[in-house]
Amino acid sequence: MSALIAEDEIVHEADLVWLEDITRLDYVRQSLDRLPTRRGRPAYHRDGRMVGYALLGPGAKPSRSSGTFRRRVFWLLPHDRDTDPEGLYATGAPAEAVDPRTLAPGSKGCKTERSEGGPPSTAMRELGITLPL
Repeated sequence: MSALIAEDEIVHEADLVWLEDITRLDYVRQSLDRLPTRRGRPAYHRDGRMVGYALLGPGAKPSRSSGTFRRRVFWLLPHDRDTDPEGLYATGAPAEAVDPRTLAPGSKGCKTERSEGGPPSTAMRELGITLPL
């Protein structure tokens, strides 16, 4: 879903809250959820677990029709690489997955060689990003 998230949909993000150490994760899934508030930990209703979420600044306006705010939620499913390293995503990553180290408030992040299950790229090495041992 990262390709479906437009920069203008996340422009009012003030911060990202991580519930886990993202340096240990090759990728996280992200989605834009309709939530009742700009801030605070959202309820989580998927399989798997929530690993982070976005907080919105005061400039974020609720939907006129529903009164909800669109906020990013970051999550993983039980069959993702962090819990099943030899499974379905031993290489490659789901469509909505991004490398969590490329995420920032207002930035949708991107896939990297690391998130796809490969070795670190030249750019990753230059940035000092290393794969976990």
